[in-house]
Amino acid sequence: MIAMLALLACACSSKPQDAGDATGKKPALMWIDAEANFARFQNRDSIDYYLQKIKSLGFTHAIVDVRPITGEVLYDSKLAPRMEEWNGAQRGDFDYLGHFIEEGHKLGLEIHASLNVFCAGHNYFDRGVIYSQHPEWASMVYDPEKGIVPITEMKQDYGAMVNPVNDEYQTYILNILTELVTKYPDLDGLMLDRVRYDGIRADFSDLSRSKFEQYIGSKVENFPEDILTWEKGDGGRYVPVPGPLSKKWFEWRTKTIYDFMALARETVKKANPKVSFGTYTGAWYPSYYEVGVNFASKTYDPSLEYDWATPEYKNYGYAELIDLYATGNYYTDITLEEYAKKNSVVWNETDSRGQSGTWYCVEGSCMHLREIMGQNKFMGGLLVDQYYSDPSKLTESIATNLQKSDGLMVFDIVHIIDRNLWKEVEAGMKEGGAI
Repeated sequence: MIAMLALLACACSSKPQDAGDATGKKPALMWIDAEANFARFQNRDSIDYYLQKIKSLGFTHAIVDVRPITGEVLYDSKLAPRMEEWNGAQRGDFDYLGHFIEEGHKLGLEIHASLNVFCAGHNYFDRGVIYSQHPEWASMVYDPEKGIVPITEMKQDYGAMVNPVNDEYQTYILNILTELVTKYPDLDGLMLDRVRYDGIRADFSDLSRSKFEQYIGSKVENFPEDILTWEKGDGGRYVPVPGPLSKKWFEWRTKTIYDFMALARETVKKANPKVSFGTYTGAWYPSYYEVGVNFASKTYDPSLEYDWATPEYKNYGYAELIDLYATGNYYTDITLEEYAKKNSVVWNETDSRGQSGTWYCVEGSCMHLREIMGQNKFMGGLLVDQYYSDPSKLTESIATNLQKSDGLMVFDIVHIIDRNLWKEVEAGMKEGGAI
């Protein structure tokens, strides 16, 4: 019933998927990370300057991160702790998000707030909501050497992820979304990040086992071995070996994320019907089942191409729930021709093994995304610091994403500022038709 209501809300929303402005130009999104930009943006003049800068370069949206991975927020909240300082810098004495909205709107920019959803702690600093308030929310990960342990013990992983099936946490984060879109009625949209599991090794808690058993209607006799086991592959690296229930497990996990997204959309639209409901995910669809996410259209059936998908897996594609979708084409190879010459093996942050194929370049990714997204639009994203060693490729990636997708998402402004890559950005925006 919840999913049906959400789909109805999607169909009736007053704000359809963002396909461009009245001039026909595609959306161009500049992401402003909370932690990386904390010191620089804690005064109004810096916000004003960089909003004017990105506007002059053809950007149409600023994506303002207001809930980084610690679970702290960058606005006055009755529900979540405010980030008072980061790396020695103190927060400014003004309404951070409110100023972005006010000044951005003066320039004709849309302002969308980004929140890390299923993350609430920073493992490098033992900091955040999971550490200070709710350690029981930490995801339980199945490590090949440590066994099943809280993610807070995995210090090589910076994000302390939360178990997505935790009902208490879901209520908590939905209340934060409601508070945000109510407190800032002029906010143009939300851009939800990390709406996913930590990876294929998560979540193996007793709670997840119980809920999965309810889903399949029987007990899992050998847990977690019936889901997966680990073995050492080439080079001594552990790789997952699927168990007899793995495909059903992957199906259940992606249903969990789908159900949350449907509920989140319904909740947000009820609180503020005008606000855009958006999300960011990685573009590496062939391996993204590992984090429980199916961002494809329901018209696409992955079981026809991939051995990890059941025929029912396609029922939990959530593309139709999204007003503004940004995906990370985070590849250093730009064209299909370039990829064919190199045949690069790509390791994404959430992958348990290296990946290769035509998905793993910007042009190829956009080509495949067209197939799985159906009629739903997507903004091709890039990670600026991947091009530090060859800034000309930043220009090429910007242009290609604008030309081959329905828009552009640039992560993150700090990389452009620190390396003074504005000329490369400008050249890419011109070549891509944004200015």
